Amino acid sequence: MRMADELFTENEDSQHGRYLTFTLDDDVFGISIRFIREIIGIQNITKVPETPDFIKGIINLRGKIISIIDVRLKFGKEEIPYTERTCVIVVEMNGMIVGLIVDKVDDVLTIPDEDIASAPDGRLGFEVMYIEGIGSVDDQVLLLLDLDKFLRSDEVDAAGRAAGSEALEAAPSGADGPKESDAAVTP
Repeated sequence: MRMADELFTENEDSQHGRYLTFTLDDDVFGISIRFIREIIGIQNITKVPETPDFIKGIINLRGKIISIIDVRLKFGKEEIPYTERTCVIVVEMNGMIVGLIVDKVDDVLTIPDEDIASAPDGRLGFEVMYIEGIGSVDDQVLLLLDLDKFLRSDEVDAAGRAAGSEALEAAPSGADGPKESDAAVTP
């Protein structure tokens, strides 16, 4: 059975504390498997004009048009060419289906609550509202993402417009995600 198939056959109780991990450069991130729909290889992406640079465009996934977000660009990292390890993690967030491009998918880990520290706050000199917590597994530190806050409301609107009216109906304007004024970085 494929890893993605295993993720979707479990009930919600057994999903608690389970994270799909992925890598960007040497940084490891985790997404709660409750958001994950499937994992696919990189596909041809149709660019949509007048969208933020990190919204790479759209793909047709078995008859459904979904927006594709390059997580590297969303995080302000340098764009690199896609490789055979590049994956698209298809997630449900903010009421719509979106694909997240990552350098590579690593594993599914169970992280007990006691091994998850609170997200950083403004007192440390930075604040990233889409970090849910910081997980620790063996000697590895993972930034755990909160996909409910991953996009600001204007970015949700842009992703919905890129995918078409179907996505906009699923995520009404401004209904989900932080506002643009809820800036992700504090000096």
